Amino acid sequence: MTTDTGLLRSRATGGRVTFPELFFDLVYVFAVTQLSHLLLAHLTWHGAAQTGLLLLAVWWAWVYTAWHTNWFDPERSSVRLVLGGVMLVSLIMSAALPDAFGRHGLLFACAYVAIQIGRTAHSVIAAPRNTPLRRNLARVLAWALLSGVFWITGGLTEATARELLWAAAVGADLVAPWVGFVTPGLGRSATTDWSIDGAHMAERCQLFLIIAFGESILVTGSTFGQAMSPSSAAAFAVSFAGSAGLWWVYFGRSAEAGSRVISSADDPGRLARSAYTFLHLPMVAGIVVSAVGDELVISHPGETGVEVTLTVLGGPALFLAGHALFKRVLWGRFPASHLAGLAALIALAPAGLVVPPLAVAAAAMAVVIAVALWDSVGRRRAARPE
Repeated sequence: MTTDTGLLRSRATGGRVTFPELFFDLVYVFAVTQLSHLLLAHLTWHGAAQTGLLLLAVWWAWVYTAWHTNWFDPERSSVRLVLGGVMLVSLIMSAALPDAFGRHGLLFACAYVAIQIGRTAHSVIAAPRNTPLRRNLARVLAWALLSGVFWITGGLTEATARELLWAAAVGADLVAPWVGFVTPGLGRSATTDWSIDGAHMAERCQLFLIIAFGESILVTGSTFGQAMSPSSAAAFAVSFAGSAGLWWVYFGRSAEAGSRVISSADDPGRLARSAYTFLHLPMVAGIVVSAVGDELVISHPGETGVEVTLTVLGGPALFLAGHALFKRVLWGRFPASHLAGLAALIALAPAGLVVPPLAVAAAAMAVVIAVALWDSVGRRRAARPE
């Protein structure tokens, strides 16, 4: 029996994002919405840590599927069936998110482990025999089995024990790519073994940011619909402008330019791991936190508090920090605009304890738009002939 090598994507024509992949992403709109609502309902340091841990799991389930469809053609029936199965189980995982640290912990853990192991097992079977890709995927499967033990065991426990076991599981998931999925008897992968279509990977991660922005816009609109007043209308306008500013920061240039860089890189696997698999995560987290801040400001534009300040300023700060690191990996330097923006957001924090949230949100929005304008002016000057 021979392996069906026809399941692999063709690199000759370029890897466009397919309709099955776009359909798959719809589940993660729900997942991101669940995460923002979870954070809003548990707006403490402990709640933020729990939400962050679950965000890591959601992102990991999605991004490994993006790698899977980078290698294997979603237009083939067996790959499409796997994608549909992952989509169904992702929906179950997303539904379990609000009570993942309560009575739905085992359901969440089982769903996540089923996604990671099931999809990766298919990858191993589908990959051509005696190739670096198949050996690499076998190592990935071994690490998925290892982290799965911690996820399932955590789902069987409660309270602090669950948190610690799931933290260990996430730690294993995060460490694995950096150590090349080193596995006894199977060796260690090099990033050059991860032969990928860089443009496709870049577009997939860009689309996940669009998902997160879409959820943010949804929160803004639905919250305003429930609390219409002059001050809420002002907060609504500021929140929308802030989301547009974050979108501008990323999609103004770096999205397209990043696609070109990874497409022409000698080792696209290394950039896909660092710039896309890891460094898009803080940007997604920043959008989720910003959405929570938007909801708080629109609902209660005059009520000050530490929670409001941290979400209104922390969301954009997370996004700018992640984007600065993304640019550092791709172009070898930190953008001065982002560093200045981060400094301004930090400087605004003390004022947030005494100034109304609407004013703080307006200041944060102004900082984000200033960063986007700074980058735009810099690009025009760089493109201007001497």
